[in-house]
Amino acid sequence: MAGGGAGIADLRGPRLLNKDTRLSAADLKAALAREAETLGFDCIGVTDPDAIASAGKYFREFLDAGAHGDMDWLAAQPERRMDPRVLWRGVRSIIMLGVNYGPAEDPLALLAKRTRGAISAYAQGDDYHDVIKKRLKALARWFVAASGEEVKVFIDTAAVMERPLAQAAGLGWQGKHTNLVSREFGSWLFLGAIFTAADLPRDDADTDRCGSCNACQEICPTAAFPAPYKLDARRCISYLTIENKGPIPHEFRKSIGNRIYGCDDCLAVCPWNKFAQQGREAKLAARTELRAPSLAELVRLDDTAFRALFSKSPVKRIGRDRFVRNVLIAIGNADDASLAPEAERLLDDASPLVRGAAVWALSQLVDRVKFNALAARAMGAETDEDVRAEWHLATAV
Repeated sequence: MAGGGAGIADLRGPRLLNKDTRLSAADLKAALAREAETLGFDCIGVTDPDAIASAGKYFREFLDAGAHGDMDWLAAQPERRMDPRVLWRGVRSIIMLGVNYGPAEDPLALLAKRTRGAISAYAQGDDYHDVIKKRLKALARWFVAASGEEVKVFIDTAAVMERPLAQAAGLGWQGKHTNLVSREFGSWLFLGAIFTAADLPRDDADTDRCGSCNACQEICPTAAFPAPYKLDARRCISYLTIENKGPIPHEFRKSIGNRIYGCDDCLAVCPWNKFAQQGREAKLAARTELRAPSLAELVRLDDTAFRALFSKSPVKRIGRDRFVRNVLIAIGNADDASLAPEAERLLDDASPLVRGAAVWALSQLVDRVKFNALAARAMGAETDEDVRAEWHLATAV
């Protein structure tokens, strides 16, 4: 199960029905769909374990190009992702489920609030892994009791190619931005999977409806899409602000704007969002304090305050230092000199990652005379080579 190491849970239990009254496969699937709706899932479909054979080719190309960056876990045993039967030989059907998390506000509107931070819509509420994991387990237990068949449950962290499987199960299609698009929910679906030994009727795969539209590629601030349906994660703002553990490369800093955790641009611009609905799960809804938080307040967070603010949030997993690094990049892009003292204060932070980002932020906000004076004082005491490099680069401009 997600969050539990291997990402898998084996669930077995007593049959609700004896063999004389056992439901047919079609009736079992219909009852499963009703139970899924009761538990809060917004869509469900069933596909074959062999349905995504072609997706493996594109995944291999992605890895061979190094487009996964430092996400080494993606490259570990790739055959487990490319073929569900390698992950579990006994799987006969794959049940794909979706939970709508459509935001109440257009994420693109946040980008104009330059002294406020833009947090990806999926991360403004409780961690979806925790919320959906409980539902998946409950549904899986129901299914085991109803069918007597073994299941394995997955959400996001295991070696499962959720989006190709979701398309094969009819939940939507992978758009040119590589994310799932739904006719009913637009770009805003969390996905979970239940592998089962039961043989259930399959749903028809959904059809690609992107047509000639390239809006998702054209809006990307860092040109992270080398071609339709291909992503270079190393250029993606979500990767840069979340997965990337080091300094954010200089070439992307101005393009990041006020995005401090993830990026929704390619999702939010999709025309299919005209059919999207606001998510109905309260735990996934945006918390008031995370909708457009003040950069001046966020940059003052120490580790304790960071953990308190982001309790139960996916943001918590990147830690205070990486998060404040992101906030400082946003401060450097805010074009508001009143934020300069906040960056200057962090020139003495215990984290070299934070100090380096503070150098860049200050270089964007204060005049050259003041900046050079700060550099002259700081360089004598700075011992970290990456931070020293930030000072050298900024003073050479």
